[in-house]
Amino acid sequence: MILAAAQTKPKRGNIQENLIDHYRLIEIAADKGVNLIAFPEMSITGYEREEAESLCFSSNDMRLNKLIELSVDKKITIIAGAPIKINSDLFIGSFIIQADNSVMIYTKQFLHPGEEEYFKSSFDYNPMIRIGNEKISFAICADIDNPLHPENASKAGCSVYMPGIFFSPKGIPSAHSILSNYAKKYNMNCLMSNFSDESWGQAAGGRSAFWNNQGELIAEMNDTNSGLLIVEKKNEIWIGQIFND
Repeated sequence: MILAAAQTKPKRGNIQENLIDHYRLIEIAADKGVNLIAFPEMSITGYEREEAESLCFSSNDMRLNKLIELSVDKKITIIAGAPIKINSDLFIGSFIIQADNSVMIYTKQFLHPGEEEYFKSSFDYNPMIRIGNEKISFAICADIDNPLHPENASKAGCSVYMPGIFFSPKGIPSAHSILSNYAKKYNMNCLMSNFSDESWGQAAGGRSAFWNNQGELIAEMNDTNSGLLIVEKKNEIWIGQIFND
């Protein structure tokens, strides 16, 4: 089992350039044998509120086609974030793209203050997937601030908890502490992906990381580079590597 967190520097509102960066990192990950790659919150557009409506994706958006092709061709699961419109409601969501040509949607359950002006929250779109012996659940940013979220994942039998976030440099120490505690309390490995540089005109804190199910930090990126954090499970032990751009 090999997992990767992509730490990216999105170009604000530039969907095509951001997708090209996704393709590049997916190709690198696939060449390293990665089974699943996860990107940060709204990775395809960069974090947006006011402009989210004009940048949003539909559930079967044609702009996902290349990601689907890569998933099938490289046999890699891709978790990519965007504002997603379902019927008439706008959500902060993640596309879960699998090598069997399927696409599922996870929607953010617990919104950050101010996001409710632009987005709906929902518990209706909460898929969990299995890769090998691991059952994987997803989270987006402020989801991790509510302890009910990881508790529910644990009750569902998940062994890997995977939040894609946009946290500032000031917020990252708290996020690390929270996720380490969740990993230990709920016996779940935790893979977190964050932006570096900035998004939404605000500084991003980077430091994408992985904790094992004892809450031990196995690997962590710095706060400035983009690239990949890759972890591999060998004989029940996780080992990590960092690949900076």
